[in-house]
Amino acid sequence: MTRVWKWNRPVTVREVLEDLQQERSIAYTTVMTVLDNLHQKGWVRREAEGRAYRYEAVSTRAAYSAALMNEAWTQSDNPAAALVAFFGMMSAEQREALRDAVRMVQGPEETPAPQKPEPQNPAPQNPTAENPAAENSKAGNSTVENPAVENAVGENPAAAGGETGR
Repeated sequence: MTRVWKWNRPVTVREVLEDLQQERSIAYTTVMTVLDNLHQKGWVRREAEGRAYRYEAVSTRAAYSAALMNEAWTQSDNPAAALVAFFGMMSAEQREALRDAVRMVQGPEETPAPQKPEPQNPAPQNPTAENPAAENSKAGNSTVENPAVENAVGENPAAAGGETGR
């Protein structure tokens, strides 16, 4: 499969044989058998060309690798733990490639999520009387324990500590 993926075009047994023979001695029938087996398994399709066939990969190497990873992940009894272990095995370059891939899948930065809809119950007449967090924020106090409440009044607790939250 490596040779078929490398050329990214339909190849003959003879082409693969000649390429492999640069590295080691191998028989024509061995290459023909392997390509036939790959065809039987559905990894390559073939088209007759005279008395021979041209073989072409059904999917890309990246798609094949993704399918292998997905299969391994879904067979785990604890997929989250499997992913954490997998990520722990990655090099710095692989982790950066993963970050790039996640950015590509997510697309451009999305706008912030819309605020939660107002509760169905009517609001109290004096919201600060029943909401000490709102009173503290109006008074300039930053003793709010719930970051969501503090975010609602326009402050970012992560930014206050010098972190960006990313």
